[in-house]
Amino acid sequence: MSPRTSVVWTPEFLSYQLSDDHPLNPVRLDLTMRLATELGVLDGVELLVPEPAGEEDLLRVHDAAYLTAVRSAPEIPFGVGHGLGTDDNPIFFGMHEASALICGGSIAAAREIAEGRADRAVNLAGGLHHAMRDRAGGFCVYNDCSVAIAWLLDQGYERIAYLDVDVHHGDGVQASFYDDPRVLTVSMHQHPLTLWPGTGWPGEIGKGEGEGYAVNVPMPPGTDDAGWRRAFDAVVPSLLEEFRPQILVTECGADTHAEDPLANLELSVDGHRAIYHTLRDLAESTADGKWLVLGGGGYSLFRVVPRSWTHLLATVLDRDLDPHTTVPADWTAHTTTLTRQPLPVSMTDGGDPSFVPWGDGGTAERVDNAIVDSRRAVFPLHGLDPDDPRD
Repeated sequence: MSPRTSVVWTPEFLSYQLSDDHPLNPVRLDLTMRLATELGVLDGVELLVPEPAGEEDLLRVHDAAYLTAVRSAPEIPFGVGHGLGTDDNPIFFGMHEASALICGGSIAAAREIAEGRADRAVNLAGGLHHAMRDRAGGFCVYNDCSVAIAWLLDQGYERIAYLDVDVHHGDGVQASFYDDPRVLTVSMHQHPLTLWPGTGWPGEIGKGEGEGYAVNVPMPPGTDDAGWRRAFDAVVPSLLEEFRPQILVTECGADTHAEDPLANLELSVDGHRAIYHTLRDLAESTADGKWLVLGGGGYSLFRVVPRSWTHLLATVLDRDLDPHTTVPADWTAHTTTLTRQPLPVSMTDGGDPSFVPWGDGGTAERVDNAIVDSRRAVFPLHGLDPDDPRD
């Protein structure tokens, strides 16, 4: 029997537009939903329209003074502080309402699973993983990932795994639960020496009772599909199998792609598709099939994000697309009115996402230092042998 899946969506998500020329443009969401619809991925799917998160929900993660600043910022364009009014996080009218709606979408997705109506749920507008308790950061005003996880904790969940495959470190979510052993945060990202926010070192492992429950795998610039998947395979499955989460929460930023203008990894859409399939398998094998899927970064708005996230939706819905599927002519015709970039003609980049597992005797890869550092930092704290490839 196919898992029950809920897809959270409203066109009102497009109101989260930081500025007309900001890299985080909601057109990527619109184009994804158009592409998925035209390819039949969403046929028969009743989209779940969310309500904005209330103050009680937001206060699980954010300070009251910060909420006041966000609400008042459009009327006080200067001197509001809290990371607002910067190039990364410009102030825009309706900022609180748009941000609270995205949080509400992630809570709605979490509620579908918690209340037994779905095994999987997805909010592509979510994944705003950089916002901190008292400040905005990295295009993120409120941290919907943390808000949804905190909501789940309040429903009685005791083991939640958060897995972040965005090119940037999932710093806000890590900070929210740094001392909480109920939440295992794992971030796969470009090395902090080479990319904002400059955090996410293997030695950041949590504190107090949460020691060992923050995991970071920083990869060198230029890491491709094979290297990325080698690093993931060497670190993540063992930890999830040991932790046995009651639900797997994934932040699925598409900005690891070779064409992304804000970062320097070299993955393909084919690599993304393979990653999503692996996440699905891990949710089934370690979390009893419970999988909460959030969006994230991705700044190749026309060529990459719509294809990558259409594959993500197809994966969550068990409607896997052949990579050689042709991009529909109607989608291309619409998108050419928005950009002069040449558009892809199929759902593949022609990439080969296969990899050689770490410890199988293959040639050492550039990611192997990250693998060893991450395993040695946290594996012993979970009773795993960092030097044994079988663990």
